[in-house]
Amino acid sequence: MSTTELTEWAYPLAESLLAEPLPRRWAHSQGVAERARTIASILGKDADLMEAAAVLHDIGYAPDLAKTGFHPLDGARYLRDVAGADEQVVRLVAHHSCAWMEAEARGLRKELEEEFPRTHAHLADALCYCDMNTTPDGTPTNPVDRVNEIAGRYGSDSLIGTFIRRAEPEILASTARVVERLATAKRQPM
Repeated sequence: MSTTELTEWAYPLAESLLAEPLPRRWAHSQGVAERARTIASILGKDADLMEAAAVLHDIGYAPDLAKTGFHPLDGARYLRDVAGADEQVVRLVAHHSCAWMEAEARGLRKELEEEFPRTHAHLADALCYCDMNTTPDGTPTNPVDRVNEIAGRYGSDSLIGTFIRRAEPEILASTARVVERLATAKRQPM
């Protein structure tokens, strides 16, 4: 499958899983994919791969896919076992936005990392940037407000609230690396 075909395949798949049962999650996923298009200049040949991973990153929330209750793992397993997705897309979905920390809190870290080796750090940073710069409704935001929104939505004492606060320094570092790459790219002469 060519990279362009990958995005053409990913959008209808994500829509079929999210649009009806979870319209807000579908709006978020579309917004994350839109953020991916805005950083295509630093992704080069991986731009379409990133856009596909971005639109698919939250499919594990779909009621038919939620088996463990840990959406990165559920989504990645579906993409690997049912959809036959590109391995890089599967690995990005499995590890998006510091998922290993949440997996650890759920007792699933070993399972996650044995089944899905981490992908290239610059791609993981890019997907984290796209996710953490998008509100639940799909509009642009910033990582600080996004982390605060997540903690507020789930409650600071919840598993997700605790995870997101623990992950916050890495999320901010990850997104800052992408911002630096974008700034460096803009400074380069044509």
